[in-house]
Amino acid sequence: MNHELLAVIPARGGSKGLPGKNTRPFAGLPLIAHTLMMARMVPEIDRCIVSTDSPEIAAVAKEHGGDVPFLRPAELATSEIAIWPVLQHALAEVERQEGKTYKYLLLTDPTSPGRLPEQISDAFRKLKATPAADGIIAVSKPDFNPYWVCVVEKDGWMTDLMSDAAKFVRRQDVPTVYRINGSFYLWPTEFVRKAKSWRDGAKLLQYVTPEERAFAIDTLEEFQKAELLVKSGMVPLPWLKKS
Repeated sequence: MNHELLAVIPARGGSKGLPGKNTRPFAGLPLIAHTLMMARMVPEIDRCIVSTDSPEIAAVAKEHGGDVPFLRPAELATSEIAIWPVLQHALAEVERQEGKTYKYLLLTDPTSPGRLPEQISDAFRKLKATPAADGIIAVSKPDFNPYWVCVVEKDGWMTDLMSDAAKFVRRQDVPTVYRINGSFYLWPTEFVRKAKSWRDGAKLLQYVTPEERAFAIDTLEEFQKAELLVKSGMVPLPWLKKS
């Protein structure tokens, strides 16, 4: 029996930028609860699990309806570990426990609570409609264009980051650039099982989301700014009841 979509919420316990961020109250709820509630509003998700090494995060997730079928091994919970082996482990462990196979995997990080459920549903439809694609990644248009303003220092001199930037004399003429914003990632599980990384020769679609919703929280300042956007109503979250 094949299932369609497994969602994985990775929540490591040892955050250095903002300790305890995943369970820190954000707009009235633990930060991780927002992603759990969002996932429940995506009808295409067959199962959503939390991958964590922390009993505290696991307990908070369960209090808010989260599914924590295992604790992540310590070797997959260091600050140096990439997300790819974490996802491969989660997929393999869930399929081993269920004795069933999933066709797609969604990565939805608790530190990006601004995403919307309908964005994931739409992205999933686009991925399924493009069999040649190895995944679809959330991107957004940044407030500045790297072609126009980004520079590096080389031999003591300011140097354009983009080697052909000097050929553009007007800001309006530079190519449109998007950034990977971390809101969500979707892949066929066949790709997840075989690839060495999510960029390993992959043919990827991009799914454009609004930049104002594309915040990622890794520091206290980012946490406070994001919370202000939500509490002010500038970035409403549909799973929060109106007062």
